[in-house]
Amino acid sequence: MTQTVAVIDYGSGNLHSVAKAVEHAGQCRVLVTADVKEIQSADRVVLPGVGAMGDCMQGLKERGLDLVVLGVIQEKPLMGVCVGMQILTESGEESAGVDALGVFPGQITQFSKSMKNPKGEALKVPHMGWNEVGQRQHPMWTGIADRTRFYFVHSYRYADATAECVVGTCEYGAPFAAALSKPNVFAVQFHPEKSHDAGIQLYRNFLTWDGTC
Repeated sequence: MTQTVAVIDYGSGNLHSVAKAVEHAGQCRVLVTADVKEIQSADRVVLPGVGAMGDCMQGLKERGLDLVVLGVIQEKPLMGVCVGMQILTESGEESAGVDALGVFPGQITQFSKSMKNPKGEALKVPHMGWNEVGQRQHPMWTGIADRTRFYFVHSYRYADATAECVVGTCEYGAPFAAALSKPNVFAVQFHPEKSHDAGIQLYRNFLTWDGTC
């Protein structure tokens, strides 16, 4: 039986790009939806996000989807993408401080504008473009080589790259978390839907992932 994947529509995120990438990854029915019943009845859920973390949290709360997300991860796999990863943490310093969903411990902080590369040159913020992701063992990395490059666009990051929940790391001025996980939740700072074959493979892995870490 074909499984259903719900891409949560809360007014923020490149929803249709994510949906098309998931459809391309494997045989499944993809719904871009804000309907609570559709989200709760789906086999898997994707939480995308672009823009300001505060706006994303506001969009979720206005639609009553913040509690839906917290309920979903008790029952089925959920994948967070970009700001969709950030709002799964406890808080963010953006927008004068944002209270987030608290699925993962820790705070989202801005890249330092004084960062420099090994040549002493100033690094631009946002961090935008392709960068390598170092892996820690996790089923979602199946078929993807360590240090594979993924596409990033962000000015804020989860800076504690040594936290227990971190299963992927990247470096831009300093190490930061590129992927976080706990049972039923896998979230990435980069955009798999913009990351060509490696991104499609990650979504393909999500379609078969049983939620274990």
